[in-house]
Amino acid sequence: MNSPELSGMRAVRKVEGRVTQMLTSSMAKWLRSSGCILTFHRAVPAGEWEKLPNRNFYLNLDFLDRLIAKLILNKWKIVTVDKLLCALDQGNDGARLINFSVDDGYRDTWEHIVPLFRRHGVPVTLFITTGIPDGTLPLGWAGLESILAQRDSVVLNGETIDVSSPAHKRHWFTKISTDWDAGDFSRQFAAFCQTNGADAVRLREEQALTWEMLETFSGDPLVEIGAHTVSHPRVSCLTANAALHELEGSAERLRSRLGVPCRHFAFPYGRSADCGARDFDLAREAGFASAATTCKGVIRSGQDAFCLPRNTINGAYQSMAYVNAFLSGLAGIGARVLDRV
Repeated sequence: MNSPELSGMRAVRKVEGRVTQMLTSSMAKWLRSSGCILTFHRAVPAGEWEKLPNRNFYLNLDFLDRLIAKLILNKWKIVTVDKLLCALDQGNDGARLINFSVDDGYRDTWEHIVPLFRRHGVPVTLFITTGIPDGTLPLGWAGLESILAQRDSVVLNGETIDVSSPAHKRHWFTKISTDWDAGDFSRQFAAFCQTNGADAVRLREEQALTWEMLETFSGDPLVEIGAHTVSHPRVSCLTANAALHELEGSAERLRSRLGVPCRHFAFPYGRSADCGARDFDLAREAGFASAATTCKGVIRSGQDAFCLPRNTINGAYQSMAYVNAFLSGLAGIGARVLDRV
């Protein structure tokens, strides 16, 4: 015979089970009603991965290829920012939505990234810094990477430095870039090029997207083009007028040169210290339909379209475990708990 205590425990467990089931169902519905943006800057073929001096700025194309295929297999719907926001505004139809965005405007976007998305038949969003195709942004970081990647030794401050191994290349890229970032980067990069017999203009041209390359994307339904400022500044550090010039100037240049709508914007750097409430308002004033940050998180119905979260995937976060944390929203929750936004 069951005791009253045992019957009571069973009743409690039954209620707990029902509550757990309801919470699980609610959580699943909550996740289904969300979207996620994954963002990165550059990608290279697997054979070039090992020698990269700055791997955290890149994705291995093999990983990106597998990731896209896995998302499609698992019924994620890869969409443009336009369609992501539209679907969430309409309450979504239960589809799991994801957008990939690529920032800045490097040549490998044209050579490797867009062709990969085209092969899968899914769209990608490009946030373009117009100073890159216009040739007004020097791309010194990329130039330093190229010099270190292509040589076995370089001269730095009068000393010959061994950069023959991948480990040495990574070590010296980190050290040099950190030192230069604390001073006048452009001046120090120019002096480094002169000392080592490198052509800074040619190095920039080897790395940059051109307007001719961008024109091959114009009108392609699988390529959405948005703005990423003229000169890639930290927008929060600018006056309101200067910031508005960066936002409006990049959009107008893209529209006039490519004939694209350019409805969406992404803040350079994009952390909470790099863009805030004033800057979100400026994006509205500039006429954009949305503005994206790089604060981690997922997007749900009711999200302010002018501070969209984006999750950066790169060499440091190049695994399905990290991607799953981004897709579930756990990475965003963790970042807020640890105050890393």
